[in-house]
Amino acid sequence: MVLFFLFSTLGMGQNTFHFKQFSVKQDRCAMKVNTDGVLLGTWASGRGAARILDIGTGTGVIALMLSQQNPEAKITAIDIDEKAYLQAKENFAASLWNKNLVAQHIGLQNFSNETKFDVIISNPPYFIQDYKTEDEAKNVAKHSTALSYDELLEGINRLLSDNGKAFLIIPIFNLPLLQTKAENLEIYLTKLTEVTAVESKPPYVVLIQLERERREVVKSHLLIQKATGEFTQEYKELTKEYYLKF
Repeated sequence: MVLFFLFSTLGMGQNTFHFKQFSVKQDRCAMKVNTDGVLLGTWASGRGAARILDIGTGTGVIALMLSQQNPEAKITAIDIDEKAYLQAKENFAASLWNKNLVAQHIGLQNFSNETKFDVIISNPPYFIQDYKTEDEAKNVAKHSTALSYDELLEGINRLLSDNGKAFLIIPIFNLPLLQTKAENLEIYLTKLTEVTAVESKPPYVVLIQLERERREVVKSHLLIQKATGEFTQEYKELTKEYYLKF
């Protein structure tokens, strides 16, 4: 309920969500534009990257955010769900950066590319073991049966350049598992931000940066909303280049 309130406050859940420099149609997608995806798109850095891969692009919102950050980057966005792929393709075509955005209808497990990527980004399925719904598209988008952490990390390891960075957002309780699996592939956590939705509540997700070189982890915390209902200045600063409200 807390997250739904945050989404509705910012206008999410509409068939078309408008940002400052682009709009996202989402009528075909099981998973709509949401706070977690926008957080990842603002927190991750695509600046200076020549090639970017967005895994499980959905509406294409994260790829569009990174295009706004870095208009020169060549961005490939993949999704196993056909409706999501078609929606992302539609949103890319309508954007200012349509020449550098490519959507592909394919799962990560079958995706290959001749050139490695400088940045890989994903808002992966959340639930490792959980109850499914009768909506198969939502099951694919939300549950890791379509893309496990092992498969995600194997794909990152296979496609990330030597000096590249991968950015993910995951539930905070899944962090130890993902970190262990990543280190087994010699991919290391180098930066993380714990995110709290509302003041006095515990953190619910964590934004993470992964690299091939082990170094000390830079840690921080982000509070989205005060107990009074006001968005924090830190959250406004983070998202102000995108949200019309800020």
